[in-house]
Amino acid sequence: MTTTTIRDAAPAQRAATQAAGVEKRPARAKKSEGQWKLDGREPLNGDERIKQEDGGLSARQRVIDIYSKQGFSSIPAEDLAPRFKWLGLYTQRRQDLGGELTGQLENSELQDEFFMMRVRFDGGRVTPQQLRTVGEISRDYARSTADFTDRQNIQLHWIRIEDVPAIWDKLEVNGLSTLLGCGDVPRVILGSPVAGVAADEIIDATPAIDEIVANYLPREEFHNLPRKFKTAISGNARQDVTHEIQDISFIGSVHPEFGPGFECYVGGGLSTNPMLARSLGAWVPLERVPEVWAGVARIFRDYGFRRLRNRARLKFLVAQWGIEKFREVLETEYLDAPLIDGPHVPENPGARDHLGLHKQKDGRFYLGVKPTVGHATGEQLIAIADVAERFGIERLRTTPDKELLFLDIEPGDVEPLSAALDETGLYSKPSEFRRGIVSCTGLEFCKLAHVTTKARAIELVDDLEERVGDLDVPIRISLNGCPNSCARTQVADIGFKGQTVTDDEGNRVEGFQVHLGGALGLHPDWGRKLRGHKVTSAEVGNYVVRLVTKYKKQRTEGEQFREWVLRAEEADLQ
Repeated sequence: MTTTTIRDAAPAQRAATQAAGVEKRPARAKKSEGQWKLDGREPLNGDERIKQEDGGLSARQRVIDIYSKQGFSSIPAEDLAPRFKWLGLYTQRRQDLGGELTGQLENSELQDEFFMMRVRFDGGRVTPQQLRTVGEISRDYARSTADFTDRQNIQLHWIRIEDVPAIWDKLEVNGLSTLLGCGDVPRVILGSPVAGVAADEIIDATPAIDEIVANYLPREEFHNLPRKFKTAISGNARQDVTHEIQDISFIGSVHPEFGPGFECYVGGGLSTNPMLARSLGAWVPLERVPEVWAGVARIFRDYGFRRLRNRARLKFLVAQWGIEKFREVLETEYLDAPLIDGPHVPENPGARDHLGLHKQKDGRFYLGVKPTVGHATGEQLIAIADVAERFGIERLRTTPDKELLFLDIEPGDVEPLSAALDETGLYSKPSEFRRGIVSCTGLEFCKLAHVTTKARAIELVDDLEERVGDLDVPIRISLNGCPNSCARTQVADIGFKGQTVTDDEGNRVEGFQVHLGGALGLHPDWGRKLRGHKVTSAEVGNYVVRLVTKYKKQRTEGEQFREWVLRAEEADLQ
């Protein structure tokens, strides 16, 4: 009855509309999202065209044969960006262009004739000899720059195209690579830095990481995804790989019938549209992790959105489909057998980092130390390798919190090793401010940045230690140069998102939008953004001191900083 009434009324409505002089427009056809399985493979933007014409890794031989001999000016634009990303290379920002020009100039105008180079450490695994190798490359080719990243890599800067083949040769001889360090590919696989040794480990994920790296990453089928694909796999009870913000992640889970395995999450990510990953509701045994990983990567390849680059992440597909449909497609189209339903693993309420001294399950120890905001020099990396070798350490690990871990320490070596590392500029017992500070590359090298971050973060820690001393609770402070959240602004206790702001005298200067009370782990949340509240770069130190001082005065017994932020009056947060 209702349907008939609506249909009968339609002609009268159209007549009334036409009589009023307004012609109702037909509904627009839905635009293609560029999903290969639904829309075909016709490229819908320049990046997709370039990738289809010639894969990113094809540029490697041209670097060796042509560009390294003829110089920067010989590199065509389509190799420079995007194909060089597949080689782990980005052009860095010109030093004479301020943040006010970000977004105003084209990428080709912002870029310098030098590169950032990203060295992969899948699972965060590195030997002293490999660290020494990176240190020597930094010293000899990268103006002694070296930054640990939150993806367990090391990044170098000031790389000349003429030096790239020699650098690759030196890396490859020592079992290292820059390939697939960037680009629309599976990025470095995050892993627990204490896999196989931690006393609190549920299951060692190392075999799964090794299988993916050795037998899946080299396959061409994974070298043209819609955009980056971020993976984390950890069987540690600390859930130490930020699984909530990865495209795909596996964390340790114990099935009541089948024992230790993993819970799988998909569709997480930050940037300008942050989304928390969602659990598939499945328990995955260790031997099926690579298969499930490959199935999810193939879904992204075939169904991921390719028309608009800012929607070409797995999180948007998961949001559109919902987790039930996603799992159904995964099981019916991409896996050999359905997944086993499994228990949901509760969030670990404790610290996730590995700083300080911890006992291994074999009776030895591991020690986590902190380079401030992950920054180091080539000479410092060489000195660290020297210390490790002096104490017989053969296994080092990088972490998603930009720490460096030393495994397999004999009990009698703990104190002298700690003292030796302190002498290299590492911190075995950092303040909570130094422990929790995070920064992106910022204006110094990044073409997307509006403000300087890394140098400012180092200055901020020194300032806070001098003026406040220390805190008795964890506090994570993030400085990000742009809205893309490489430093995880939305999940920090105090997050600063870089932008150009107006100071009290009407000048346009570097500054930050303030974001407070975000978190991962127990009760993950984006926190609260203070409406209209911005601080200039010069005010950051005073603002944090003021905020922390009010927290110390107003907190209740046992109240964490984030908990106070979420209940505090807005005036107290200004």
